[in-house]
Amino acid sequence: MNGFEQLWTTVAKTRDGEQVSPELRPLLRCVHDDVLTNPIDLPALKNSLVHLLQYLTGAGRTNANCWAADMFFCSDDWEHDRAEQNLPDDFHEVLSKMGEALHDTVTNPEIASNFGCLPEQLLKGAERLEP
Repeated sequence: MNGFEQLWTTVAKTRDGEQVSPELRPLLRCVHDDVLTNPIDLPALKNSLVHLLQYLTGAGRTNANCWAADMFFCSDDWEHDRAEQNLPDDFHEVLSKMGEALHDTVTNPEIASNFGCLPEQLLKGAERLEP
């Protein structure tokens, strides 16, 4: 099983009876692949981050999806894979924040907001990235 498939299997869990949406998988896959491309294509990574966060801001804003995305970005496997890349600090910051309190978006939005981890806050950060 490759890195993405292993991560996906770990995070695509039902949360409080709610399934992770199948639309989340290709969005996470794009971010994963764009981060690990060598040499890294920063415009493509920015684009994949923006698309993922637009989804989580709109139709994909579910508890299960936000938990899955958060767990994906805070995974030790993901951290190890990402550490191999020399990402600019602003890209690193957006990716790191996605693994902090994004999981609180639906059930405790005030906590996610306090940490700057609501999807719309993260989307603004992604849109400001300079590739």
